[in-house]
Amino acid sequence: NGHRFNIAPKRLDRHFTAEQPNRKWTGDISHVWTREGWLYLAVILDLHSRGVIGWAVSNRMKRDLAISALKMAITFSAPPNGSIHHTDRGSRHCSHDYRKILRQNGFNASMSGKGDCPDNVAVETVFKTIKAELIWRHPRETRRKAEMAVFEYINGFCNPRRRHSASGWKGPDAFERKAA
Repeated sequence: NGHRFNIAPKRLDRHFTAEQPNRKWTGDISHVWTREGWLYLAVILDLHSRGVIGWAVSNRMKRDLAISALKMAITFSAPPNGSIHHTDRGSRHCSHDYRKILRQNGFNASMSGKGDCPDNVAVETVFKTIKAELIWRHPRETRRKAEMAVFEYINGFCNPRRRHSASGWKGPDAFERKAA
């Protein structure tokens, strides 16, 4: 890990489905190459709908990036107390500020095992899809153009129209998108 922050237990334990919205979230950070350099993308995924409910981009991979995505998800989704929030063990997700927001919003923090990528495969699959369907097909010249492309993809296609295996390939409208 390379940091001294506390590690949360592995509560999700690879159960990547949820019976109701906002009961299980997973989050991570990935990167997109542009001619200006890296653009970092943080997402929060609801495991009920497999929709991206929070996201943020930055030219630096700092805890504020992860916090921005988390705050967006909380603002728009209103999770109930006791929901699980699962991430890897990276310093951004283990930071005191990130964990404080989780506590203030009643989350049970969960983290992947050390070096265990399959523990967060749901969000890794979202990153792979975004890259395969958007980024690798049309590399972007600037971070701003990459940011706009990601915004349009998430809000214009990925969430409203893309069909997910979690919904029996029915599309996101098969799930109710408001807090239960």
